[in-house]
Amino acid sequence: MLRRLLVPLLIPLLALALALPAWAAPSAADDEMGRFMADKGLLERIGQVGATVRDHTAELVVHAMGFLGVPYRRGGDSAATGFDCSGFVRAIYEQTVGLVLPRQANEQAAATEVIDRQDLQPGDLVFFNTMRRAFSHVGIYVGDGKFIHAPKPGAEVRVEDMGGSYWRRRFDGARRVIGAGDRAAAADAALERR
Repeated sequence: MLRRLLVPLLIPLLALALALPAWAAPSAADDEMGRFMADKGLLERIGQVGATVRDHTAELVVHAMGFLGVPYRRGGDSAATGFDCSGFVRAIYEQTVGLVLPRQANEQAAATEVIDRQDLQPGDLVFFNTMRRAFSHVGIYVGDGKFIHAPKPGAEVRVEDMGGSYWRRRFDGARRVIGAGDRAAAADAALERR
């Protein structure tokens, strides 16, 4: 119950962290919420997110973090019913950026631009082979080698380290979602190279 009350409050707190360049976390003694957030390491995460993301990417990552703790549900595509991995990614991009991505993880991989792992930026998509087939799992890169995703039945939306042995062995690639304006700029750049 406490988590359901705190998740909607987390979004404005993350937005505040992004807006304040020299943001200082409140002390844990300030109030019950401050203690809860400090105990769970959320204050440190908010500061990290605020330091690493900008523009729509910042909004996208902040929005995604607001769904921490939402349960996994196969075929799910909303906080009310739960998310599967691709439903989570699709909902975040649609709600934040207004782009409608395909429904399946492999389709999302095909519809986005391939990038090198070292070029990952917050908001990019990361894909994994978790079901003995390419691009069977997807998450959103949040920075510092971490990604947010809806992992599996019985679990909840969470942030994980891509450097962990399980994810490192199954990494399938990184992709960048290109919006309509970005597509036009990419097309213009391609024409200039000809």
